[in-house]
Amino acid sequence: MEDLPVENRQSDKRIFQSPADELEERLIDFAVRIVRLSASLPRTAAGRHIAGQILRSGTSSAPNYGEARGAESHADFVHKLRIVVKELNETSIWLRIIDRSRIMKTELLAEIIRENKHLCRIFTASLTTAGRK
Repeated sequence: MEDLPVENRQSDKRIFQSPADELEERLIDFAVRIVRLSASLPRTAAGRHIAGQILRSGTSSAPNYGEARGAESHADFVHKLRIVVKELNETSIWLRIIDRSRIMKTELLAEIIRENKHLCRIFTASLTTAGRK
């Protein structure tokens, strides 16, 4: 399997993109990488099970963040942001399971694991800030 690079979005970038838009794009890129990762897992019973689980958790953060951005109230925003964090945390566990089970080379997982950790930190901090308001 090839390394799972971030998509080149040069044509999608706008000159004045808000931080929220940039974060949403980052989550979409992460979801695309998860789609590719799940497609590259072995076609064994374990591989298919893990592929389905990580596909669900790893692709749900972007649309859930989109929902949070359109929240009808502060409480709704916080609730939806919690779902983003929950799904990112679940994805982190599936990535660790893939790594420890050695069904994919660690070198191929390193960058996506790093990005998952960064996204978890960003959204956990955002949730902490939103909870204070």
